[in-house]
Formats: sequence, C-alpha cells, structure tokens
Amino acid sequence: MSVKIICDSASDMSRETAEKLGVRLVPLKTLIDGKEYKDGVDLKGTDFYELLKTSKTNPSTSQISPQEFLDVYEEIGREDEILVITMSSRLSGTSQSANIAAAEFGGKVYHVDSMNVCAGEQVLLLYAIRLRDQGLGAREIAQELERVKTKVCMIARLDTLEYLKRGGRISKTAAFAGTVLNIKPVMEIGDGEIKLLGKARGEKQSNNMLNQTIDKKGGIDYSMPVMLVYSGLDRKLLDSYIENSRYLWEGRLDELPVCIVGSTIGTHAGPGAVGVAFFSKD
Repeated sequence: MSVKIICDSASDMSRETAEKLGVRLVPLKTLIDGKEYKDGVDLKGTDFYELLKTSKTNPSTSQISPQEFLDVYEEIGREDEILVITMSSRLSGTSQSANIAAAEFGGKVYHVDSMNVCAGEQVLLLYAIRLRDQGLGAREIAQELERVKTKVCMIARLDTLEYLKRGGRISKTAAFAGTVLNIKPVMEIGDGEIKLLGKARGEKQSNNMLNQTIDKKGGIDYSMPVMLVYSGLDRKLLDSYIENSRYLWEGRLDELPVCIVGSTIGTHAGPGAVGVAFFSKD
C-alpha cells in the first residue's frame, strides 16, 4: 500500500514540482474583475501580478469545497493511504473541507492542519515527502508532522501597504502614513494566524529585522527543508536580501530553494514581499 500526498495550492508549490515529487495539488480560487481563476492552474508564476496591475477591483479568494477534496480522494481510491496537508484552519475553511470529505470517503485519509501557509506550509510538505520516500506510512508521517509543525517559522516583510488597505486589513490613513514613512511591515505566521512582528523603515532595516527574527526563533535547522519566497514580477528584492544575508546560507546549503507567492496570499501581500520559511532549532 503506497502513500499518496495531497496539498492545497496555498503551499505555493509549483505544479511542475508537485508532479515531479508525486504530490497532488488541489487549487483554491481567486476572483479578479468578475472572472474566477484556479490558483496555480489558470494563474501561474507572475501571471497573477500582471493581472493585479490592471485589475479594477481588489481580488478575492475562496476555499476548496468538501466535494473537490472528495473527488480527489475517489480518484486516488481506497487501495492507497492518503495524507492531506492543508493551510491553517485559522486562515481558511479549506482544512475543514478536507476533514468533511475524509469522513464521507471512508478510506484511510490522514489529515494534517499545517497551521501555516505559503512557504511555511511547503516546507512541512517537503518534509512529508522525505518521510514518504523513506518508507513511512501515512499515519506515521502525520504523527511526525504534528510533532514538528510548531517548529516551522514563516516570516516575511511586505514592500507595500496598498493591498492590506484594499483588503480592509488596515485603514487608508495608516496605509498613507506608512507609504510616506517608507514603512515595511514584518509579519509572521504564529499560532496559525498572520501576526505583525514590527515595522521597519526601508529595505535594509526590514531585511535586518527578518534576520534578527531568525535568531530569536533559535536559528535555522539546516537538516530540514528551507524555502525562500517572493512576490511580484521579478525577484530583485529577494536577491538583494539573499546577498545581504549571505552569512545565513554560505557553507550550509548547496542551493537556495525559492518559490513565488501565488494568488491566494499574493492578494493580501501584493508585489515586493520577501520571506523565508524554516524549521527552528529550538
């Protein structure tokens, strides 16, 4: 009996990578100017940010339905074990949908609420793939993910406050003041929710705050998956962060895995975000 791994598209793993690693991605949906797109299917890479530049209304996102998960479970069948990893249940009802579908399916489905999203969800997914390839069963993998998921850190700094304002997360006054002062908010996923860590002035200070946060978290466990992430039409800001934080990577990682923020999170972050996801040592 083999283990089939399913994850939602909020993990921002590309479909090409998922196919290569044997992962089934189930897309969330993004509505832009009245048209619905499947995250990672109809909107890939920088496509979303091209649309974002010209959209007349702020995009909105919708969760995966129980039926969509059930369809995937049925397609895989009952002969294999199924491991499902979803974005934080405190950010979306997608996690609940996975559970509802599992109850209806009646097969061997093991669900893990990552309590994270984007690259934070993806590093947990990559660890699950490693365990599957080592021969562990779905129940064993799920138990191990539950044990280590509290060590996953996802931190990022935003380049603009515009999209938090559009989504009603902050007021127009706060967004205007932040823009004038060149404020770059530094965020994290904590207890399954998006939390503000601090407000930095400019790119250099915000990059320093990211690295200070890594230290406060106990440092990076380089034996576990690490992922860098960016949003927008190019990765110039990410490359600048990598260069300025060279001491974190040199001699520790053979390569720096990078993914682009998809439409699910990009709707709220906007372009220019830079982040890192890792397992803390502590």
